[in-house]
Amino acid sequence: MYLKQAGSSLDSLMSSFNTRIAELQELVIARNMYPASSVTDLSAIDAALKGMELQVQAIKDRLREETEAIPKAKKLIAASLRQQKKLQSMSVYVPSHLPEKMTTLNLDGDRGFVPEASRQQQRQQPNLGSSKVQEEPAALPKEKKGRGSPPLWYITSGELDSLASYMRGRLTLEKVNAAINDMATYAEANAQLVAAPKKKLAENLWERALELRDIATTEAVKGKHFFLESDMKGPSLKLDNTGKAILTVLRHLGRISETRIGHNRVIILLKLQ
Repeated sequence: MYLKQAGSSLDSLMSSFNTRIAELQELVIARNMYPASSVTDLSAIDAALKGMELQVQAIKDRLREETEAIPKAKKLIAASLRQQKKLQSMSVYVPSHLPEKMTTLNLDGDRGFVPEASRQQQRQQPNLGSSKVQEEPAALPKEKKGRGSPPLWYITSGELDSLASYMRGRLTLEKVNAAINDMATYAEANAQLVAAPKKKLAENLWERALELRDIATTEAVKGKHFFLESDMKGPSLKLDNTGKAILTVLRHLGRISETRIGHNRVIILLKLQ
């Protein structure tokens, strides 16, 4: 009887060992399938979640700031649109380009620059003759009548529309006002030639300067800004059909007058009355 009990106990012990061994084998297989490194640390997950929460909060704050800025942006856009309309209405009376304030001549050396600002500054020099003790002022060049800046009397869209269709043709406001810029440039260059002394002129300009001086002293031109028909070499005003049509329009609108002196056709720029 004791032998049977001992044998039964031994069988139970062996069965228990076999069961334990099988469980250990399953655990080893499971360990190989899912290594420990693949299991995320819970503390790392918690840190990642907190980081995401901070990012979400930052995004919410940014959205709130952008939402608050929308009304200000709308007001700025409205003001910009109003300013754009004003500029568009003003641009109708301004040509695409304006003449430079300083015209250059082919003079000897670097003395060909005669800026308009310098002439205006000379005219505005204060009179210090009443002072008892003063230094003698430097002699200023004597200004000649008509040596101010050439008139830039642009036309308006209403004036252009008032013309007959056969006179207006395909001319646009921009083309005509750009031609007025060219006329002022021609007249300024001629005025400099008339006023320049011989020693400052290149040899190839002396004969032209003499011719212009003869024209400038005539009764019809004296004291006025003018240019010759032969000066019409662009960029906007040329001696072609379009250029002749522009002269006709400007003469009709009272911007210019014309006269013939010798073999030269002289165009005189008129000032706003």
